[in-house]
Amino acid sequence: MFFKNKVVWITGASSGIGEALTYEFAQQGAKLIISSNQQQELENVKQLCEKLGSECFIQFLDVTEIDKMQTITDDLISKFGRIDVLVNNAGISQRSMVIDTSVDVDRKIMEIDYFGTIALTKTVLPYMIKNGGGYIAATSSISGKFGFPLRSAYSAAKHALHGFFETLRAEVYDHNIKVLIAFPGRIKTNISLHALTKDGTAHGKMDEGQNTGITAEKCAKQYVKAIRKDKKEVLIGARELLMVYIHKFLPKLFYKLARKINPT
Repeated sequence: MFFKNKVVWITGASSGIGEALTYEFAQQGAKLIISSNQQQELENVKQLCEKLGSECFIQFLDVTEIDKMQTITDDLISKFGRIDVLVNNAGISQRSMVIDTSVDVDRKIMEIDYFGTIALTKTVLPYMIKNGGGYIAATSSISGKFGFPLRSAYSAAKHALHGFFETLRAEVYDHNIKVLIAFPGRIKTNISLHALTKDGTAHGKMDEGQNTGITAEKCAKQYVKAIRKDKKEVLIGARELLMVYIHKFLPKLFYKLARKINPT
């Protein structure tokens, strides 16, 4: 197995895509470090990983607490010796119109989805270079390919990730560090329940589109396969992925559809 005994650090691992990624890597024999800001949920994930025969270590992490990241990374390196794969999966979504959304909400989404992700990457990167290589993945969204109603800050943060990790890929090529950006579409997770509304409160509802998406388990299999195959990008989802190609090749049609599609 390609990932057997590799040290894999996954953020946002307590639920959704991150949890499914954890189980997929566990089945492939990886040594896991799982992080989120939900301690009890991480404990539950760890128990299931251990039943799959995988070594699993919990590292509590709030990605907005950037000042703590270097110490956390240094401690993990002391414990494990290296980080072979970093999967930046932590994030939060949005359900609110631009005109209604507080700038504080815009900032919070950017702090979690962009700054927290790149800050953690920067703490791990020197160790990967010293170790002679590694894999860095970032979970974006098809909203990172185009703007979409009720997703202004979320889409902006994901677009920013795209620019950052494409640049990183070019800069670390000679260090044998591979970089993947994953673009999930509608995946059946609780992301819409926790999405921020105009005043920063949780949306608290399962979107119809989310509820009919592919499973997180199916998403995780495609995600991990893309890392193993050294893909630069991977689109994951079902019919909604057509919007990516419509946006690219038929922009007038895209803008018409974007105005009409139910964004929840």
